[in-house]
Amino acid sequence: MSVKLGLMALLAEGEKYGAQLRAEFEERTGGTWPLNVGQVYTTVDRLMRDGLVEQAGDPDPEGRISYRLTEIGRAEVDRWWTTPVDRDNTPRDELTIKLALAVTVPGVDVQQVAQFQRTATLRHLRDLTRLKHDVMTRDAQAGDARSRDLAWLLVLENLIFMAEAEVRWLDHVETRLHQEAIRVAQAARMANENPALPTPADHPTITHVQEQIR
Repeated sequence: MSVKLGLMALLAEGEKYGAQLRAEFEERTGGTWPLNVGQVYTTVDRLMRDGLVEQAGDPDPEGRISYRLTEIGRAEVDRWWTTPVDRDNTPRDELTIKLALAVTVPGVDVQQVAQFQRTATLRHLRDLTRLKHDVMTRDAQAGDARSRDLAWLLVLENLIFMAEAEVRWLDHVETRLHQEAIRVAQAARMANENPALPTPADHPTITHVQEQIR
């Protein structure tokens, strides 16, 4: 998520000081992407340098400085709302990188890596589902759906969908490993029957997969 544009969206509502920006950002996203005050002020400094944000008058009696959007900044936020998020650049995902490397590094039990992650992801999914139930129950008891609870609910549902997709992908990984084991076994059997054919040992990646399935 773009912290810069998130803070600018909050400033579009009106003037706010740094600690207020941090508190509202975390509250509205359910604390899913925590910020520290230093990160907020560093981001605001960059926004001021770029002419998107400016100081709103003198510090208050407590020494707090409020900020507001410039006209250029307001136009930038308006453009953000109507511009689709760019999906052309593939983000780095640690789990994907870990498993992609695991199948090529000798001595790593790839199936165990996938199973450990699947267990952890299912546990995370249960926690998210419980949180969603709590939010919906609270709204039902209050007799309304407050906008900030709705924001938190949307974030929760996004995390739930991602966790469900990760479990499906991990199931797919285990199926792929099983299919590769069968392919390697068949290649080895054919090589034994016809020594002229290349053996699985000629391919280090296939050899590693074969070792994992034994």
